[in-house]
Amino acid sequence: MAVIAMKCPQYRVTVTDMNEARIAAWQTDDLPIYEPGLLEVVKAARGRNLFFSTDIRAAIRDAEIIFVSVNTPTKTFGEGAGRAADLQYWERVAREILRESQSTKIVIERARCRSRPLRPWRRFSTPTRTEFISK
Repeated sequence: MAVIAMKCPQYRVTVTDMNEARIAAWQTDDLPIYEPGLLEVVKAARGRNLFFSTDIRAAIRDAEIIFVSVNTPTKTFGEGAGRAADLQYWERVAREILRESQSTKIVIERARCRSRPLRPWRRFSTPTRTEFISK
């Protein structure tokens, strides 16, 4: 998201997370994740058009495009346990987007597999950026 903010200064990018400590870290030079060059990219856009917030409801209402990145671990229970992706976190986010949206949204899912929790709700367009994670 930081690269989008840096390359497209005409757009406001708001990164939201329910974890207050993680959001606080994004607002410092001690970022919560390490990626070579990321700190410089964040510094270039932070406060200009890159913002960080725990107010997920407001972010959903204000957004036109929502890029969702949630954990999809392997299921440990039920059908598909040990093999299938556990989509409970994705489904929780999908329900919150539906509940808080007051206009049409484009929802982009970042996942290791294609989930489909938004499919029943026609108000959303859900392109996928599937990532294959290798060990």
